[in-house]
Amino acid sequence: MIGFTIHATDGEIGKVKEFYFDDKTWTIRYLIVETGSWLFGRKILLSPKALLKPDWEKHTFPVNLTMAQIKDSPKIDTDKPISRQHEMDLYGYYTWGNYYWDSGMGIGGMGMSYPTSINLAVQKEADKSVADKSDEDPHLRSTHIVTGYNLKATDGEIGNVKDFIINDKTWAIDYMEVDTGNWFPGKKVLISPNWIREIIWGTSLVIVNATEDQVKNSPEYLPNQDISYSYEAGLHKYYGFIKHK
Repeated sequence: MIGFTIHATDGEIGKVKEFYFDDKTWTIRYLIVETGSWLFGRKILLSPKALLKPDWEKHTFPVNLTMAQIKDSPKIDTDKPISRQHEMDLYGYYTWGNYYWDSGMGIGGMGMSYPTSINLAVQKEADKSVADKSDEDPHLRSTHIVTGYNLKATDGEIGNVKDFIINDKTWAIDYMEVDTGNWFPGKKVLISPNWIREIIWGTSLVIVNATEDQVKNSPEYLPNQDISYSYEAGLHKYYGFIKHK
């Protein structure tokens, strides 16, 4: 989906550059869109809630927004950590409903807007409290940054993160595509976030709860083929012994 075109109701907005995901739920929270020349190269954040039905053949994501709405949206420096205050500004501007961290629902769920009889002063203080508390650790990670992370089994290196497999209904990251490179030449495998023992963000290291041999002998992933139900069933059966987090 990197490179997909985002279409507003009245023109092209830009192209998907990367995604931000929540490292607790492994769910995509935002698409980072590079607007190009029409908005002087500015990057914007869009929630999957803003997307209409994708056109997979044409590689486009339509959104029910105008170019003017995009232009006037809160300016956020996507090269810096995204704070909860930034997120609340976005949710307020686009009226995306409940904040995902408050709703108890995934991106695929239906959010609810605030009632019209809300006490704005009370809500402002509540929002500030949430922002102050959450700015310390927003748990948003960039797929661009995590791509290339080293993967380590319980007894040695197994490869690097090559890509992500995203469920287009729930926007959850179902798998990481792993390039085994020099370890098992030419083979690519899929690893579910459920099979991860630990991620050491400071050293860009993902530790998988499996041995080198277990990963080496796991079902091979072929990127040019669709992931079938039988493949997934076999993959989960193979790793069924793994104790989930």
